[in-house]
Amino acid sequence: MNTQIDLGLDPVGVRPIGLCRLCGTSLEHTFVDLGMSPPCESFVPATSMGNMEAYYPLRAFVCSECLLVQLPEHVTPENIFEEYAYFSSYSDSWVAHAKLYCDAVTERFALGADSFVVEIASNDGYLLQHFLYTNIEILGIEPAINVAKVAVEKGIPTITDFFCTTLAADLASDGRQADLIIGNNVLAQVPNLNDFISGLKILLKPAGVITLEFPHIEKLIAENQFDTIYHEHFSYFSLITIETMAQRHGLVVFDVEELPTHGGSLRVYLTHSAGPHGRNISVDLLLERERVAKLDRIETYTAFGESVRRTKRNLLSFLIDLKKQHKSICAYGAPGKGNTLLNYCGIGPDFIDFAVDRNPYKHGRFTPGMHIPIRPVGEIERTRPDYVLILPWNLKNEIVEQMKQIGEWGGKFVLPIPEVLVIDPKEAAI
Repeated sequence: MNTQIDLGLDPVGVRPIGLCRLCGTSLEHTFVDLGMSPPCESFVPATSMGNMEAYYPLRAFVCSECLLVQLPEHVTPENIFEEYAYFSSYSDSWVAHAKLYCDAVTERFALGADSFVVEIASNDGYLLQHFLYTNIEILGIEPAINVAKVAVEKGIPTITDFFCTTLAADLASDGRQADLIIGNNVLAQVPNLNDFISGLKILLKPAGVITLEFPHIEKLIAENQFDTIYHEHFSYFSLITIETMAQRHGLVVFDVEELPTHGGSLRVYLTHSAGPHGRNISVDLLLERERVAKLDRIETYTAFGESVRRTKRNLLSFLIDLKKQHKSICAYGAPGKGNTLLNYCGIGPDFIDFAVDRNPYKHGRFTPGMHIPIRPVGEIERTRPDYVLILPWNLKNEIVEQMKQIGEWGGKFVLPIPEVLVIDPKEAAI
């Protein structure tokens, strides 16, 4: 399901030019240029530390027609997901978020014994596990073999493959159209959007519902969340663009919810254009708010780069001052967003002594590009650093609560986004 883009050079021979993956318009406007960076989940084993790493441009463009913010496909999904390092179940708050969703949609859409629920990019079963003790039939679709294996061990039927029109047609021809299709944080990871959305339409029953969750670009811009840009995220969405995408494929958005997850996300509800679900006023209210925020104007997007450069300078100045005071610093978490931040800002072991992560897959490895060693969470208690830089800042409440004991030795937390913020666990709330 790869999109082949004609990559040429612009008139001055510098910038790759491609076509918008949604509407086919020539891409001529830069959203932000984060330089060269390795794939964000390509953690380096100790035995490979002397080997060369692959770096690719991390330059996001914005389409002048449909306003889709997007990265060229420098790295294929097959390369990204062959062995994936992200397991959703290691975030307690994300699992809880998934359970609330499952309970809500079961009641809202009267799911029961005759229902069929499919989750695309089902990861390790963090969400579908909440249906296991119901009479609802479920199916996960997950391309990462090592991650899907965990879901299967939980008893969740899982197809290990990339979702596309061919797979959707095969399921539909077997009489397995879905009443509910779930896609949490997968839409951004699809290089061939039109094929993906076409597949959703094929798989969906006439009265069925699709829900898609994704980070909201309004929040990305307003809160300077540039670190959510990395090679495995090919696209970044506003509701304006989602409406355009849905209409191209005979689907309609009939409801939308704003969520706090991942720094601010949307959950959109889609159905066939002739489906039974009426349009909620929330859709038009959010579309109007996006227009007030000027997300319908190209200038809003092209101005983003300067705020990113300012954040980089401020964070580096802060860390330099700490090191001048001989303070010790570690990082909590080794997420994809963290590796974008570290590589763009040039923050390596000269600033960060080590990173910790709850995922044992990452232990003993090093962050891509910057080569910060990754250790178990207990290393913080053992070494007692002065400052803990929270890289998955979207989970800050969960992390501060889990690690509040650092206040016992005077340790403090640091949030890098949207601006540098120091948190003393003994004092102020977040």
